[in-house]
Amino acid sequence: MALEAAGRPPEETLSLWKREQARLKARVVNRDTEAWQRDPAFSGLQRVGGVDVSFVKGDSVRACASLVVLSFPELEVVYEESRMVSLTAPYVSGFLAFREVPFLLELVQQLREKEPGLMPQAGFGVACHLGVLTDLPCVGVAKKLLQVDGLENNALHKEKIRLLQTRGDSFPLLGDSGTVLGMALRSHDRSTRPLYVSVGHKMSLEAAVRLICCCCRFRIPEPVRQADICSREHIRKSLGLPGSPTPRSPKAQRPVACPRGDSGESSGEGQPPQDHSPGPRTAPRPGSQEQAGKDWQ
Repeated sequence: MALEAAGRPPEETLSLWKREQARLKARVVNRDTEAWQRDPAFSGLQRVGGVDVSFVKGDSVRACASLVVLSFPELEVVYEESRMVSLTAPYVSGFLAFREVPFLLELVQQLREKEPGLMPQAGFGVACHLGVLTDLPCVGVAKKLLQVDGLENNALHKEKIRLLQTRGDSFPLLGDSGTVLGMALRSHDRSTRPLYVSVGHKMSLEAAVRLICCCCRFRIPEPVRQADICSREHIRKSLGLPGSPTPRSPKAQRPVACPRGDSGESSGEGQPPQDHSPGPRTAPRPGSQEQAGKDWQ
């Protein structure tokens, strides 16, 4: 039965979603599984992917789902695909993946069938949920802290952020349960706001932090940033909206090197798949200003 985009789904649907989350959680692999992940320079990694869903401003149903693949370490777009979609499942905090992942999964499957040689070896943008369904290594990354298991954006947390002085500096996010839920990371020298990194699937937290640092021309990892550009540009063209295309970044701005060594204490443990990823994040409300114009710096 199709769900309306507005309103809360019936309890039966929520129970099904919870059972599916538990099933996916049991399949999550939170350790490095590929040889390139254990190499300090990620030798052998050639392609990274990013996905994004951008909403038509003021509309909670119409959206654009995008998938991009970038070369690594050059971070140049080698594949991109976008499509307008109608999201029938309602927005429910903690269950965002059930609203958006089906469309992203279709894009990944289409790429696997059309251009298997361009399949990414690691993905950004959604973590556990899409990672398990596609069997791809994935990284969880968010711009805001999800305040769960005792995590709070309080004075102590803000002081730790202030002490992140240079790109690659990080500190663990330790919950009241004693589990390291992720890392707060300064991903770029020109941004004082951290990213929140969590294990997605088939990758350790330490490798996820290093990989994000290698993929940031700005604050946001380039695969996610390019997917966002692609989706918003597709909306503009599809709806005939005014405006100029968003420029791609010049090659000179790509990261010059990957940080080596430990990025801080980590356990590789995360939370069950919620929203896009298992770890710290909050999703913008559909049609919100954050969705309409996402910040990269």
